[in-house]
Parts: sequence; structure tokens; C-alpha cells
Amino acid sequence: MTIKEIMERVGSTQTGRILAYIKDGLEELNIESETHVKTIRVDIEKDRRFYSMPYDMVKILDIRCKHHDNDDDLYQSIPRIAYEPETEDIDGL
Repeated sequence: MTIKEIMERVGSTQTGRILAYIKDGLEELNIESETHVKTIRVDIEKDRRFYSMPYDMVKILDIRCKHHDNDDDLYQSIPRIAYEPETEDIDGL
């Protein structure tokens, strides 16, 4: 549907106002639901602490790991730390 068709349906001749309404609506839709979500799987390697992330990544939604707080072969979300960790970082980072 074109902007002209939308303007005809709502009975408006103000192009700028209609464009603003369309942009506001798209922004609200984006807030309500995540768009452009990709799932990236990275294998964990023994004795490796840091992993590179994709350059186009904006936000991490969830990190899951097998055998985290369970004995089954289930993937569980790793909780996010809200405060400083109680154990000291041996790498000093």
C-alpha cells in the first residue's frame, strides 16, 4: 500500500502528517516485537574465556548452556549478573 492510498483512505491531504503517523506506528510495532532477530550458536571451548561477537549485533537476548543447574541434556538460560560478582576475577578484568 502506498502513502497516497493511505491518505485517500483516511481522507487527508497532509503528506507530512501522514508520514509522521506511519513512522510512529512502525516504531511502536518495533517496540512491541523484536525484529531482525538472528540465532547464533557458538561452541564453548575448554579454557577459553572470551568469544568474538558479530559486528552487526545490537543486543543479546538470551544465552543458554547445556547442563546449567540441571543434570539432563537440557539447555537452560544463564542468569544475568545484576551486581558485582562475589568471587574475584583471577584475570583482573
